[in-house]
Amino acid sequence: MSGSFDERAATWDDDPGKLERAREIADAVRASVPLEPSMRVLEYGAGTGLLTQHLVDQVGPVTLTDPSQGMREVLAAKCADGVFPDARVVDLDLARDPVPTERFDLVLSMMVLHHIVDLPPVLVGFAQLLEPGGWLAIADLEREDGSFHDEGFEGHHGIDRDDLAGWLADAGFVSVGFRDAGATIKHDRPYPLFLATAQRGSDS
Repeated sequence: MSGSFDERAATWDDDPGKLERAREIADAVRASVPLEPSMRVLEYGAGTGLLTQHLVDQVGPVTLTDPSQGMREVLAAKCADGVFPDARVVDLDLARDPVPTERFDLVLSMMVLHHIVDLPPVLVGFAQLLEPGGWLAIADLEREDGSFHDEGFEGHHGIDRDDLAGWLADAGFVSVGFRDAGATIKHDRPYPLFLATAQRGSDS
C-alpha cells in the first residue's frame, strides 16, 4: 500500500478536494475535542499532514507518522518550511510495528481505518498510545457500496459506525461518539464521512 502513496505524495496537496476534506474534518475535531495548547498530538497515517495543519496552532508538540517514505519526505519538507514547528516525522505502522513507549493526549487519523484489514489490534494500539483520559479522533468513510476504490482493494468498503463503536469499547475506550464530517467526492459522487471520538479509559 505504501508504494502507491509514495508515487502520489509529491502532488497530493494539489487536489482541492483533499484540502477541503481536511478542513471539514478539522472543523469536526474542534467541535468534538477540547483542544489545548499543552496537548501532545500524534497523527497516525498522516499523509502530508493536511489535518494537523489546520490544528497545529491550537495544540502542543506534534508527531506525524506514516509508513510511506514519499509522504514522510513531504512532511519533512513542510517541517523544514515551518508549517509544523518542532514536529517529528516517524515511520509507524501499528499492524507491523510495536507500540512506541511515548504517550500522547490526542491521536488523530483521517481516511486511514478503511485501509487496515485487521482493525481491532490497531485500535488497541491507539489506546496504548494515549494517556488515561486522552482523546482519539478518527475520520473515515461511512459504509459504502464498494465503488470508492478500484477492483482488488483489500481494505474495508467504509466503516460501519456500530462495528467501530464495539471495537473501540473492546479496546478500552469510553465516551464513544460520532458526528457527520462532510463528504469526499470521487467518481463524480459524494461519499459521506464521519468523525468518531472517544477517550481512553482508566483501565485500558
